[in-house]
Amino acid sequence: MQCVTSTAFGPAELLHRLRARGSGTAVSPVTHIERVPAREGRTAPWPAWADPTVRDAFVAQGIGMPWEHQAAAATLAWEGTHVVLATGTASGKSLAYQLPALNALATDPRATVLYLSPTKALAADQLRGVARLGLDGVRPATYDGDTPREEREWIRQHARFVLTNPDMLHHSILPGHGRWGVFLRRLRYVVIDECHTYRGVFGSHVAHVLRRLRRATARYGASPTFILASATSGDPGGSAARLTGLPVTEITSDASPRGAVTFALWEPPLLPQSSAASASPADSASPASDDLDFGQPIRRSALRETADLLTDSVIAGTRTIAFVRSRRGAEVIASTARQSLNEAVPGLGDRVAAYRGGYLREDRRAIERALLSGELLGLASTNALELGVDLTGLDAVLICGYPGTRASLWQQAGRAGRAGDEALAVLIARDDPLDTYLVHHPEAVFGRPVEATVLDPGNPYVLGPQLCSAASEAPLTDADLDLFGGHALVEQLTAEGLLRRRPSGWYWTHRGRPEVDLRGTGGAPVSVVEAATGRLLGTVDHGSSHAMLHPGAVYLHQGVTFVVDDLDLEDAIALVHQEEPDWTTHARDVTNLSVVNVRSYVDAGPVGLFLGDVDVTNQVVSYQRRRLGSGEVIDTRPLDLPVRELRTVAVWFTVSPQALAAAGVEPGEIPGALHAAEHAGIGLLPLIATCDRWDIGGLSTAGHADTEAPTVFVYDGHPGGAGFAERAYGTAAEWLRATREAISSCGCEAGCPSCVQSPKCGNGNNPLNKEDAVKVLDIVLGAL
Repeated sequence: MQCVTSTAFGPAELLHRLRARGSGTAVSPVTHIERVPAREGRTAPWPAWADPTVRDAFVAQGIGMPWEHQAAAATLAWEGTHVVLATGTASGKSLAYQLPALNALATDPRATVLYLSPTKALAADQLRGVARLGLDGVRPATYDGDTPREEREWIRQHARFVLTNPDMLHHSILPGHGRWGVFLRRLRYVVIDECHTYRGVFGSHVAHVLRRLRRATARYGASPTFILASATSGDPGGSAARLTGLPVTEITSDASPRGAVTFALWEPPLLPQSSAASASPADSASPASDDLDFGQPIRRSALRETADLLTDSVIAGTRTIAFVRSRRGAEVIASTARQSLNEAVPGLGDRVAAYRGGYLREDRRAIERALLSGELLGLASTNALELGVDLTGLDAVLICGYPGTRASLWQQAGRAGRAGDEALAVLIARDDPLDTYLVHHPEAVFGRPVEATVLDPGNPYVLGPQLCSAASEAPLTDADLDLFGGHALVEQLTAEGLLRRRPSGWYWTHRGRPEVDLRGTGGAPVSVVEAATGRLLGTVDHGSSHAMLHPGAVYLHQGVTFVVDDLDLEDAIALVHQEEPDWTTHARDVTNLSVVNVRSYVDAGPVGLFLGDVDVTNQVVSYQRRRLGSGEVIDTRPLDLPVRELRTVAVWFTVSPQALAAAGVEPGEIPGALHAAEHAGIGLLPLIATCDRWDIGGLSTAGHADTEAPTVFVYDGHPGGAGFAERAYGTAAEWLRATREAISSCGCEAGCPSCVQSPKCGNGNNPLNKEDAVKVLDIVLGAL
């Protein structure tokens, strides 16, 4: 095997080499290059309160002095002020919370610290960092789903620095608070790492898990200080306060040094019509992945483009990570790059791997070690490695598709150049309205602040189960209701028989624990099992199972293709067999929506803009089999799956038929015009809200029974809402203006994935009318 360990190319030269691969196209794939200049660091002296042994341990690791923001945040925390540090990737946030936390452990032999991270990989990385300091008496340990049961009792009794995640806090520590009583009584600090990831329904649940933690520690006589670390985000102090329920001071001035970054926006070239039939699997992914093949492909697949760029980077000796949104996408990119590398240099493909959720713990750790050691030169990863895992020495980052928020984009881009060296980041656009808009409007990427984190602890679909969980841990009191904000809801829970009122408070009435879907996935994950062997291949979240694991669906795992034989929703198991069909599957669904009530509205003459609660029913009714490469529809097969019901929050607008007629929209074209506007609106909403298009849904109709007018609905895809519809309502003009521009500026004739076609449309993207969608949005924007 040829061993390539370093690159002689700087970011500019590497980008030149990557562009040269596409030099045969008439238009350069690079639409914009942004150069982020290097920045000098500003240090501060070690705080006087820092214990010499702790300080010397950091110095021994090469940290001569802390950066100004590290010292400022650490001192606030040491003084007992709840603080959030929101600075860029590789700015050293770990030291800011480790310094006061380890200082407390060094100066008080009884003190304990709890660290929470959203992923197991990040907690494992933090454990390595704390262990490297070699401090006596810290006794750090990870406590998660991978922790062997025999180790858990030792951790409860002896560990002083416990690293875990909100799921384990909810499912294990808080329900068993009696066994954790000594640890909780001595708790000095709670560290919440990467707190910007706690958004939407998941963030709302975590907000109440943290309130339950505060309630439990108060019960044992403790009042820990909260230290939060976040990527650069809008209003980090306000977001942290909503998350914890406490006043939080924010530190946002980044004093760390930063190497220069060359950031390129890359749009894959148009495919010649003749190439469609010979496209590879990487050019034709399923809707659950990142690209979609509508008949003749419009542009080269972002997956294929990223795989080729990863291949070229590895050949150039450049340590590169490619981020991709889906598990299937990570597998496809890694597999394609390995094949291309082995063709160029036999054995070189061994230096590329995939990394995603669903792997066994041992496999994940082995991949992390190989990447850190340099054994791996290329990695295709889901966002499982986006968060602060210390990937020292990476030279380049490839981002396959906009990750949903600018905060996440910069987080991923920051994985390269951690040692202060120059770095290259490339955003490869998918054939998607938002991605197309961004690569042609760089000011929307580089000229705007990152988003604020959206969460709503008052969501009754979150608050109700959390109140029941709290009551199962200890009776709820009036003071607790002040903490959770559930005075009205507790009476409803009592009337439903879930809680019982006694003089000492409200009690949980059942023997078992309340069922709480912390991550908002819609239920227990569905296990994918190979029928012939009984081997567990992986899991799919419950909300996606109808579309991804219906009988006949194609499922990809570690480069191997399977076909689903049976989906047992009651037992949450899908049985599959290995097969290599020459077709992919695409589920089709039917959605109905009814308005429950209107919270707020704007009367703009022929246009109405509304925010309110809605009931949505959805059913996957059939699936298409499409030929690999060409996208030719082989057949459509019916399915018999149950209807799903969802009470959520929606934003919608109505347009009078008279206004549509005056704008030249014929009655027969109204459904296609509204449908196209709906698709593009969903695609562009992540531009102004911290959501992903898969977090939201939509419905358009030429005449809705509740509005009695042509209407476009966009709704949150989570029970009770996730805050996205409210954000869309509050910034409707900005959102719809960007939507209109994305449609009108697209060069296609009748609509394509870059403007009005959607990878998640249950009606096969029919009907669609691109030209009239612009007219509809002109009416709405003119009226608003």
